[in-house]
Amino acid sequence: MRVLLVEDDEPVAQSLRRGLIRYGFEVEWVSTGAAALDHAGPYDVVLLDLGLPDTDGLDVCKALRLRGDVPIIVISARSDETDRVVGLELGADDYVSKPFGVREVIARIRAVMRRVRPRTPHADSGPDRYGSRLTVDRKAARVRLDGEEVPLAPKEYDLLAFLTEEPGALMSREQIMEAVWDANWFGPTKTLDVHVAALRRKLAGAISIEAVRGVGFRLEIVKDDGAS
Repeated sequence: MRVLLVEDDEPVAQSLRRGLIRYGFEVEWVSTGAAALDHAGPYDVVLLDLGLPDTDGLDVCKALRLRGDVPIIVISARSDETDRVVGLELGADDYVSKPFGVREVIARIRAVMRRVRPRTPHADSGPDRYGSRLTVDRKAARVRLDGEEVPLAPKEYDLLAFLTEEPGALMSREQIMEAVWDANWFGPTKTLDVHVAALRRKLAGAISIEAVRGVGFRLEIVKDDGAS
């Protein structure tokens, strides 16, 4: 996922950039509003600081929104509720107050991308098919195996929907917990293993979920018999 980071505080920007890259994001960093508006892209989401040296970040937010529907997450040290409300009214999709942790920002990015995904043509093209046996209907939140609906608990569905966004990609436990549960989850991560086991059982033969010791999980689509 490509991120445009607009932040004039270099230590904050470098720390956030390193953290995002560590989680698999591609990050382009600019330090002024003018550079943000001149950036040709493409990018999937904008992280926008309000306290920029050359212009008010709210003006940059408004200009970016007039250009299109790219998700915008405002990041700011301003605690005034008015700034938060104005930012959202100008088109920001979310607002994160400083100080913040990288994992909170990642959770916000994933949450925003899930909310805005229905805007894209892909979301309107019907259920997503994985191999010949499994379909995931993200609009209806339904899963079918060999044409029959599979009853999944809400978090089982959320976990499957997340892992099938990038089949074959290794997802860390932290990434999964932030995306499927939330950044403030303080319960045992053993719940993740329980949900993975449930998906393996209910969708046996259509997917495999490999546990990578000390890291996380990788979902693979089981190839059809005779597939090359």
